[in-house]
Amino acid sequence: MKTEIRPAVPADLDAVAEIFAHYVRSTVITFEEIPPPVAAWHQRLEGLTAQELPFLVAELSGEVVGYAYAAPWRPKPAYRHTVENSIYLAPGRTGQGLGGNLLEALLTACARTHVRQMIAVIADTGTGASVALHRRLGFTDAGRLSAVGHKHGRWIDTVLMQRTLGPQTGDVTDLNR
Repeated sequence: MKTEIRPAVPADLDAVAEIFAHYVRSTVITFEEIPPPVAAWHQRLEGLTAQELPFLVAELSGEVVGYAYAAPWRPKPAYRHTVENSIYLAPGRTGQGLGGNLLEALLTACARTHVRQMIAVIADTGTGASVALHRRLGFTDAGRLSAVGHKHGRWIDTVLMQRTLGPQTGDVTDLNR
């Protein structure tokens, strides 16, 4: 069966919340410590939609098996053309190409908007899979923050990666949004 990548709708958010809750409870991939309720996911979808930012799901045989979205990098106005990505797959669905498909679709969707830079903030869990995925899709290393998170009894670094999606510095065409 082929995986469909499409914009998220409210009916998808129970599955999204369940996927994320797994990572909150069982891993250090996210620094969240309490899974957000489904209502928080509804607010996130509404907020990103209002900002014309993509929130995508991967669906296989009618089941949501992953999601990705782009959210504002920082709240200050000068950062308005920069987003941070988030990608999560259902347990048991990693290593099947879904993450790459979601990230490619997210990059394409963001390139159609006002977004010009995408930042990935990746918890350094020692596996390197997320870093490798981002590198494969054109992200470059932008830095490391040491021991900035503490979860499940350990200190965790984050790796910062970045990718340009649109005009380079100095080209302000269509950026005055």
